[in-house]
Amino acid sequence: MVIFAATTILSANILCDCYRSPDPEFGPTRNRSYMEAVKLYLGEKSRQVCVLFYQESLYGGGIAYTITSAISARAIQKSNCYHKEGHEASCHYGDTIYMLLFGAVQIVVSQIPDIANMVWLSVVATIMSFSYSFIGLGLGIAKVIENGKIKGSIEGLPADSMAKKVWLVFQALGDIAFAYPFPLILLDIQDTLKSPPPENQNMKKASMAAVSTATFFYLCCGFFGYAAFGSDTPGNLLTGFGFYEPYWLIDFANACIMVHLIGGYQIYSQPLFAFMERWFGVKFPNSGFVNGFYSFKLPLLPTFQLNLCRLCFRTSYVISTTIIAMIFPYFNQVLGVLGALNYWPLAIYFPMEMYFVQRKIGAWTRNWIVLQTFSIVCLLVSILALIGSVEELIIARFG
Repeated sequence: MVIFAATTILSANILCDCYRSPDPEFGPTRNRSYMEAVKLYLGEKSRQVCVLFYQESLYGGGIAYTITSAISARAIQKSNCYHKEGHEASCHYGDTIYMLLFGAVQIVVSQIPDIANMVWLSVVATIMSFSYSFIGLGLGIAKVIENGKIKGSIEGLPADSMAKKVWLVFQALGDIAFAYPFPLILLDIQDTLKSPPPENQNMKKASMAAVSTATFFYLCCGFFGYAAFGSDTPGNLLTGFGFYEPYWLIDFANACIMVHLIGGYQIYSQPLFAFMERWFGVKFPNSGFVNGFYSFKLPLLPTFQLNLCRLCFRTSYVISTTIIAMIFPYFNQVLGVLGALNYWPLAIYFPMEMYFVQRKIGAWTRNWIVLQTFSIVCLLVSILALIGSVEELIIARFG
């Protein structure tokens, strides 16, 4: 976890300096997105390869958020059932209806024009994130105190065989990688900052604070969760029912998760929306459907500028992520596949290649050899994590 956090901070700092060119603080050319930076520093061919991973990562994030929101909604229903019927009751519920409801909410929220208009939603999502993190951490600590001992062992969760254990370890690496998708939208966020001071300085401080805080909660929740339940630790502390009481607090925490995911879905979808809509605008410059805006007024709300292309594309996007989430509603396995597939190319390879160009680091120099060696190690870890995650996903879906 700490190693992944450190590489994420390194990647974020490199990308912060790629916002302006040629000088990272005062350069006249701005790269307003990850794709623009890759094109400027590495060329069009690299951009075409990168865009596949970039869009797939953002799209996959939407699928993962849809799955997670449904699990949290179902957990609220199960929590109330256990409270009324007892902890041994058979409280089994589907999650399809909750995915559909989450999708319906996202269709509406997706009509927010761009990421610059989402400050309020981002603030709400951040507050919700801290709320459920503190609740999960507090419940874990309380459970350890209640047990009077620390459960678990250095060997981790048991498995049927050594091969199964290895696959689970690889999947866990993919899950951890998914927990650090921050570099994907860093330049989009940095483009909303004002200067002075230079945008890269502010963004580096914000990146360090964000990654450090997230890692702190990841480690604490993981440690106290495992210490509280040992081999019975659920994949998600707040939805896997390690905790039953106080049920109202479990409900509140899961409601916070759902609200956070509504904002998170948009934060990671808006860059993809912007990319595709710019492409539509260039491809069809004279189309009224693509470029025309119509004033739309609802009672008690300000006038809204409606664009038919935006409405149709974003609605189709949300529907597609919802359908795929319904087909593969497997939380840990899906996160593992997405994390393993995207971490090396987007958080390691492309930022490092841009760093070589920006700093004019030649091939076979000492810095080049060290960083390339590090990149190869990360690639091997990502490949192993992908194999383990795909294997577990296949078992979950067809086994």
